[in-house]
Amino acid sequence: MSPTSETAHGGRRLVIVESPAKAKTIKGYLGPGYVVEASVGHIRDLPNGAAEVPEKYTGEVRRLGVDVEHDFQPIYVVNADKKAQVRKLKELLAESDELYLATDEDREGEAIAWHLQEVLKPKVPVHRMVFHEITKDAIRAAVANPRELNTRMVDAQETRRILDRLYGYEVSPVLWKKVMRGLSAGRVQSVATRLVVERERERIAFRSAEYWDLTGTFATGRPGDLSDPSSLVARLNSVDGRRVAQGRDFGPDGRLKSDQVLHLDEANARALAAALAESSFAVRSVESKPYRRSPYAPFRTTTLQQEASRKLGFGAKSTMQVAQKLYENGFITYMRTDSTTLSDTAVAAARAQVTQLYGAGYLPDKPRTYAGKVKNAQEAHEAIRPSGDRFRTPAETGLSGDQFRLYELIWKRTVASQMKDAVGNSVTVRIGGTSSDGRDAEFSASGKTITFHGFMKAYVEGADDPNAELDDRERRLPQVAEGDALAAEEISVDGHATKPPARYTEASLVKELEEREIGRPSTYASIIGTILDRGYVFKKGTALVPSFLSFAVVNLLETHFGRLVDYDFTAKMEDDLDRIAQGEAHSVPWLKRFYFGEGDDNAGAASSAGNGDGDHLGGLKELVTDLGAIDAKEISSFPVGDGIMLRVGRYGPYVERGEKDAEGHQRADVPEEMAPDELTVAYAEELLAKPSGDFELGADPVTGNQIVAKDGRYGPYVTEILPDGTPKTGKNAVKPRTASLFKSMSLDTVTIDDALRLMSLPRVVGTDAEGVEITAQNGRYGPYLKKGTDSRSLTSEDQLFDITLEEALAIYAQPKQRGRAAAKPPLKELGTDPVSERPVVVKDGRFGPYVTDGETNATLRTDDSVEAITPERGYELLAEKRAKGPAKKTAKKAAKKAPAKKAPAKKATTAKKAAAKKTTAKKATSTGGTTTAKKTAAKKSSASGSATTDT
Repeated sequence: MSPTSETAHGGRRLVIVESPAKAKTIKGYLGPGYVVEASVGHIRDLPNGAAEVPEKYTGEVRRLGVDVEHDFQPIYVVNADKKAQVRKLKELLAESDELYLATDEDREGEAIAWHLQEVLKPKVPVHRMVFHEITKDAIRAAVANPRELNTRMVDAQETRRILDRLYGYEVSPVLWKKVMRGLSAGRVQSVATRLVVERERERIAFRSAEYWDLTGTFATGRPGDLSDPSSLVARLNSVDGRRVAQGRDFGPDGRLKSDQVLHLDEANARALAAALAESSFAVRSVESKPYRRSPYAPFRTTTLQQEASRKLGFGAKSTMQVAQKLYENGFITYMRTDSTTLSDTAVAAARAQVTQLYGAGYLPDKPRTYAGKVKNAQEAHEAIRPSGDRFRTPAETGLSGDQFRLYELIWKRTVASQMKDAVGNSVTVRIGGTSSDGRDAEFSASGKTITFHGFMKAYVEGADDPNAELDDRERRLPQVAEGDALAAEEISVDGHATKPPARYTEASLVKELEEREIGRPSTYASIIGTILDRGYVFKKGTALVPSFLSFAVVNLLETHFGRLVDYDFTAKMEDDLDRIAQGEAHSVPWLKRFYFGEGDDNAGAASSAGNGDGDHLGGLKELVTDLGAIDAKEISSFPVGDGIMLRVGRYGPYVERGEKDAEGHQRADVPEEMAPDELTVAYAEELLAKPSGDFELGADPVTGNQIVAKDGRYGPYVTEILPDGTPKTGKNAVKPRTASLFKSMSLDTVTIDDALRLMSLPRVVGTDAEGVEITAQNGRYGPYLKKGTDSRSLTSEDQLFDITLEEALAIYAQPKQRGRAAAKPPLKELGTDPVSERPVVVKDGRFGPYVTDGETNATLRTDDSVEAITPERGYELLAEKRAKGPAKKTAKKAAKKAPAKKAPAKKATTAKKAAAKKTTAKKATSTGGTTTAKKTAAKKSSASGSATTDT
């Protein structure tokens, strides 16, 4: 029976999904009698601050949002931005006869469904409707076969949420006090940050080693063609039976791991090459064996993120955003899954396309099945695949841009997973000869030929290492036999240097987290997004580089909260959470042991929350209570060498030699975009040698205050030194006059007169006919005029001091230009974008250089430069920008763009007072008039913690 015919007798049914896009798609499949509405994600959560906690709760509950003294009871509140949507859902429910909760079929989705039921309090029958693809058949089958809410899944999600709240809200304040305000810690984000920092430590400790080897080009004496070359290239393998050292034989300290290998330096390598130049060579052995490669399993969340990074240049977050759109619009199955399983329907669809597109010769006799590799997979979903019982080819979808590219990737991988193996032969040839000084040298060459490409016709997996050979790469060797004589055409000498371990990329970090069984695949994108947003990590190309700030944070956590960032402990904690989800352990005893350091193991408390053997281990609460042992300066200091220390301060990293206020003390800021492994002693010396400190310029003849020039975080500037006793805070606070130097000025040439002129800005030029004041100001993007909210750029800094009112009025009489007066030629041409098929160029914009294809603009990152940017990097930046979609307007921006009514001109002081009054009134209204703005801010700060995205 179809849903439409059922509703003819069953009244009106309300279906609640998570997103508006999904609601629109599903509504089209259900038809009349069904009202489909979105919850727009979570409608209820733990409070974000004390102000959101109901008044009846006091003490720690107000700070944490969790009642740790009463079985960790969470305090849930309806999100402020969801109250209107909840009202709408209640109104729709009041007019409905049944309720279908159709949120995603995972822990988060199950929790959202539970929260909806708790908040809406339905008095009509409630059904849990689940599906893993949005197709007509799947949706109708889900309506016809609902189930009950899975409370075990809800409990598991709630335990994770409480755990992450306790972790974030207890540990983050320690970072505020000892490192810097605004930082955060999290169960998975802190471990992910530690991984990136440890890799950088390895790079810093790394010492490069030089090694040499020989490459021989040997002629067979027969004419060759593409199928049988006439010569082969082989690398020196051993000398007198002793293997020649390669990069893998050296440790990170630059020393050989074993003395059993032969380390050739340049002199020895050249001498050996000369001694072999006239030698005769022969084939000593030919080893041939069958080659077989099976298809890759269909995509799950992490493998999709890794391949999209390698092949499309997408970040994990971008991948999930594009996949979400594909899922909601019915193109792919659910994109958060640990499973590599395909349904019978999907297998049939894939096999049908193999036959149709590649022929029956590429179809195996039996369908392929793939065993799951993820321990304690969260839910039994299907793999990520094209939706439906007949897969649409990419050309049939009508998709474009990033959605087309990602769908094509998923489609190819799915079809390839049901194809035959690739088969061929691999061959190893060993060639020997004796040098003129009697040494035996053996060269070896390896080849591979693929006689039947099988699944590789459809898809070949990428690699994290850009130099790695892909599976479909062939290396053909000439047909030779044991004993064949070969002539050496050339013996060349090759020098190499070992390289430090590669930094993580988003793809390789996701892979590392999964292999260590830390976190959940569905959360990796948000975890990486968090450590980037927090400034713990930044990107240099595709590499993830830790900031100096992250070194200080990880140092503190390792030293004083070692167990919380221990990899094995975090992985065991994930196991424990899975045991709770499976009903094998209980939430409350586990949380007690984790938080208080006590619990009953026999009651199902998990071992990782303590030591598991009944001995007492301090819980989280005890760890964060004793902060006296944490030396803030020590955990933020790192030796560079030669008496120089790198310190992470409130305003960024800096290098320092000697004690502050001591004779010979030196200090210099370190560029924030610098990678830690680039800070050498030589570079630190260079920074310290630059002019720094205060340059005394003289006294202001009017005020008598001393004027100094300084080098600040945002560049050189001048400021005045206020007399002792001048109030710096409070109602009567006085701020020193400060001004940035012009681009044409420098610290060692600026004069007192220059400083006084700079500090006289902004300068009042005059007023217009309506009495509105026009000022000349120097800003972040250069000199400009300002009249009310209307700003106009000036062409030079000198105009700030000599532009007249008439000239300013003439500028304002001209229409405001929304771009540059004359289009400048591009800074660089990159080629044609593979997605938009438009030419991509680098241009100079107001906010710096950016790449554009005429439709999409993407600003270059701090680690990009116009000179070094490659076409691939340009395409990657555009792809990331498209995945984000258009920027959302904030209420503040919208208000700024709203046309303002013209009012009579007021004095500046009057306008300021009116604005202050308005702000105060607004704050009083928002807090019910019962608290001052200051108290509200204090409340918010004390309870804000730093909620993390670890889930």
